[in-house]
Amino acid sequence: MKDQNCGYCMKNELLDPFGIYICDLEASVLVLFKEQSHPGRCIVAYKDHAGEMVELTDAERNAFFADVNRVAKALHKAFHPDKINYGAYGDTGGHLHFHLVPKYRDEFEWGGVFQMNPEKKFLSQEEYDGIIARIRANL
Repeated sequence: MKDQNCGYCMKNELLDPFGIYICDLEASVLVLFKEQSHPGRCIVAYKDHAGEMVELTDAERNAFFADVNRVAKALHKAFHPDKINYGAYGDTGGHLHFHLVPKYRDEFEWGGVFQMNPEKKFLSQEEYDGIIARIRANL
């Protein structure tokens, strides 16, 4: 089921304030987070409008986590972070998704919890396209 008012479901201008659609995966949608204080930060959102993990069958949950793992591997290959932080929130969004936040020693927020939207680093379309190409090449 899709929610017409949800950017993850519709993959349209509703994503524009915070993300750029990259591609569909087996059980999810991959979105580049526009704020790139953490190079390569992405969102993996479940393909349907589920609000909670408990709404998925075991097979759906396993497929979703396989996508999260696939993206994490691609981020490691493309950007070589020291660690990836995973955040699953959604108090206001209502769509099951994980933020994958590459973290780098001696850089922004190492050793702490990542800010949801620090609003520090936005890029040109060309720079976003380059990051997306690196992620796609490693999926």
